[in-house]
Amino acid sequence: MRKASKSYLWASMLLMVLSTIALFFYVRWLLKQEVEEELFSAEARIESAIKAGQHPGSLSPIIEVNEVDELKTAFTKDTVIYDPSQDEMELFREFSTYKNINNKSYKISVRVLVVETNQILWAIILSYIFIIFLVFVFQFYLNKSNNKKIWNPFFYNLEQMKKFSLLSKEPIQLLDSEILEFSELNKEIALLSGKVRDDYENLKQYTEDVSHELQTPLAIIQAKIENIINGPSVSEVQFNQLASIQKDIQRLTQLNKRLALLTKLENHQYTHRENIDITDLTAQIIANFNEISTISLTFEKTNNIIAKMDPYLAEILCNNIISNAIKHSTHKKPINIEARNTLLSVSNFGLMPIANPQQLFTRFYRETNEFKSTGLGLAIVKKICDLYGYNISYNYIKDHHCFLIDFAPPEAARK
Repeated sequence: MRKASKSYLWASMLLMVLSTIALFFYVRWLLKQEVEEELFSAEARIESAIKAGQHPGSLSPIIEVNEVDELKTAFTKDTVIYDPSQDEMELFREFSTYKNINNKSYKISVRVLVVETNQILWAIILSYIFIIFLVFVFQFYLNKSNNKKIWNPFFYNLEQMKKFSLLSKEPIQLLDSEILEFSELNKEIALLSGKVRDDYENLKQYTEDVSHELQTPLAIIQAKIENIINGPSVSEVQFNQLASIQKDIQRLTQLNKRLALLTKLENHQYTHRENIDITDLTAQIIANFNEISTISLTFEKTNNIIAKMDPYLAEILCNNIISNAIKHSTHKKPINIEARNTLLSVSNFGLMPIANPQQLFTRFYRETNEFKSTGLGLAIVKKICDLYGYNISYNYIKDHHCFLIDFAPPEAARK
């Protein structure tokens, strides 16, 4: 609408300038023709008077009749002559002609004050500009008002589309319009939004069904393998093979759970939020890991970090970032965890920095094949941080891999 109004504004201004210029030259030509016609008429009347035996006297500077010795060609010109009535030099339009009347030669000069015609010309032009300007302003605001009324359904429907959510069960509410194109657009938007919501629900249901159905056979296979391992007739070779299969099944189970979690995160299914004490949650997770891990975890805090998020996602976030450090810590060196202001840092010893840090939070990325992991732990951490607007970063500092999560609320939330 702004672009249309701007185009209308420039087009109107260009038209006004061109029409003003054209009117100026046309009116000036008309006035010139009128002045010369008046001069010719006055000269004809003087000539008729002389033929009738009358000798009109000169009325300087308007009329001058003089006898001359020879006839010359008639001419028209602008001339500056002293006007006694104004006591100043004035511009006149002069028509001079030579006539032989009653066997005598006369020079007849008739003049008209040009200043008056210029005043008339500029009066007409200024009046025209003023009228056109008023019409232009009136049309501009009328056009703007009409455009706003016409485009109001479009902008309303645009806002509804911005607020559209796949999680909402309510159909999108669109405003009807008398414009055929807008009406057809509304129909297509309604159909498209309904189809997108149906496809989303089908995909969501499929993902949940697949994730749920995989859990049962994996659990059954796991239980059967444990029964076989615990049986009396298992050789050492068979035991090692079954133990390896058991680890792969556990990894597959974890992979299934994490992929389902990532899908829910991408679909924004976690809408519940409450204030979570990240510091206390981290301390609990560290205590749990210290009971089962041979690597020491140290924890320092200067204050409690409070984050508004889903409790389940908060636990997964802290658990994944710490378990990742334990998994990739070399030489059994201690892992340092610190909570300061809004920052939670986790650092573990490493002989060399990561080769491709830009891919660190990518799904299934592994720096080496030394560790049999799903490759989804850090990807889930990044998704959770993105969901709440938290910032996570990685740096290699003094032989340590350092992960830093800033739980400060995003700028939009602060405002």
